[in-house]
Amino acid sequence: MVAQLLTFIFVGISFSLYIGIAIWSRARSTSDFYIADKGVNPIANGMATAADWMSAASFISMAGIISFLGKDGSVYLMGWTGGYVLLALLLAPYLRKFGQYTVPDFIGTRYYSDAARLVAVLCLIFISFTYIAGQMRGVGIVFSRFLEVDIELGVIIGMGIVFFYAVLGGMKGITYTQVAQYCVLIFAYLVPAIFISILITNNPIPQLGFGDQISGTSTYLLEKLDRLNVDLGFDEYTSNTKSNIDVFFITAALMFGTAGLPHVIVRFFTVPKVSDARKSAGYALIFIALLYTTAPAVSAFARVNFIESVQEVEYENAPGWFKNWEQIGLIAWKDKNEDGKINYSAGDALDGVKPNYSDELGRYGEREVANKPDLNNSNEVYIDRDIMVLANPEIAQLPNWVIALVAAGALAAALSTAAGLLLVISASISHDLMKKTLMPNINERQELLFARIAAAIAIIVAGLFGIYPPGFVAQVVAFAFGLAASTIFPVLFLGIFYKRLNKEGAIAGMLSGLIVTASYIIFFKFINPELNTSDYWIFGVSPEGFGFFGMFINFGAALVVSSFFKAPPKNVYELVDEIRQP
Repeated sequence: MVAQLLTFIFVGISFSLYIGIAIWSRARSTSDFYIADKGVNPIANGMATAADWMSAASFISMAGIISFLGKDGSVYLMGWTGGYVLLALLLAPYLRKFGQYTVPDFIGTRYYSDAARLVAVLCLIFISFTYIAGQMRGVGIVFSRFLEVDIELGVIIGMGIVFFYAVLGGMKGITYTQVAQYCVLIFAYLVPAIFISILITNNPIPQLGFGDQISGTSTYLLEKLDRLNVDLGFDEYTSNTKSNIDVFFITAALMFGTAGLPHVIVRFFTVPKVSDARKSAGYALIFIALLYTTAPAVSAFARVNFIESVQEVEYENAPGWFKNWEQIGLIAWKDKNEDGKINYSAGDALDGVKPNYSDELGRYGEREVANKPDLNNSNEVYIDRDIMVLANPEIAQLPNWVIALVAAGALAAALSTAAGLLLVISASISHDLMKKTLMPNINERQELLFARIAAAIAIIVAGLFGIYPPGFVAQVVAFAFGLAASTIFPVLFLGIFYKRLNKEGAIAGMLSGLIVTASYIIFFKFINPELNTSDYWIFGVSPEGFGFFGMFINFGAALVVSSFFKAPPKNVYELVDEIRQP
């Protein structure tokens, strides 16, 4: 059976499952909609948290980054995993004991200020929409390649599914849908990894095959990768090219950003007891580790297979997967030396604008100079790193059902995180903005209506991000983590462990962290990308790592400003004592 038909079947079955779960678990109250009525089992919550956590960035883009950056890409593995430990130890149990619906709810109550609540809402919306951009880009990749539909239609279909189970089911529907999505995505990630590990190293465990010898030889996989990279003009796969300070800052920004991500934090509000929040974190780490320990192996397998399948191959005899991805602009080839062969090496293949999910019809805008070769180097191949996981089964010539399974898994990863983010936006608007600030007299039914309207509007905005994505998936998501580290984490941490912090300090900290970090990122990534080198970075810290610097600005501003104003009222001290009591 052809891969496209199998993909339609697999995706159709998975979407039907998600819709069925949403109907079965639909929200009937605001407690259901916001926190699943605090009735989620810790194991189920661990699976849902893992699905919420392992977004399109984890499933699609992380292995792609490691394939291209080699050892430098390990910062994403260390940062995202270590950050989850911080969240489990420093924030999750205390916020669960607080017992409310949202992160801005805690900030508004702890800092006795509607202004602080509104700033928190602003930060969360900014972070969430930045994160959603990455998820919708992942949805666009899958639909455009495997289902062969227009990007716009693919995003609309995906958002329609999310709309159904997010608006109808709220947190209750999303939670049990994410349990199913975790099962789909982890199976879809592990199956091809096991297949390819057996093919390359004859070892069925990818984590071990990654460091094993290639079948029938005495050469280790990583040794071969180092040699291939050097022969093609790249740095050794196992070498470090980033400065130590940049590696440290990126890792730290991802770690502390993780601990400040609203859609992950809110998952711990859904369990019955504080102890269940800790158990959920432990289960989630186990479920996450299944994918995260496999990602380096997938990266290495994909890199080797890609190079060996295209290098010095006559273009007319190029494998079918190469031309399939070329048709939608995710791979491009320019015959610079006119020998008819594909030559992949270091350097840009094209000069100026790179292909960006566009075809000759301009589905993603104009490609004005995208087809002009860059003659400053011999590389003839442009490849978008986001496709490495998705194309890996095709490159390795695995059965069509595996290709279809990976497509369904990628959609599950993107849609699960998108749903969690949309719920955070919805809850922030309906509960914190409307109920707690602008319209305190609305009843529960009206609040639930506002929540669903806010979710619908957020989905439309997210769909636009899917059609016009700013950057590749993991890069965009890394920015969201930087913003979370510089805005939300400090006020949550200080709110729990430093009683003296007052509302003025919290507001000053959040705003300063947001403005400084966002300005740095926007300047180097969007205003002056030609200056985005270590020569111009502050202290040699890249935009991806600047969130850690912004976090210290937040801490400093909060503590300094707080010292100039009176201490919080007595009831705030009592609140902090209560949530810190075991």
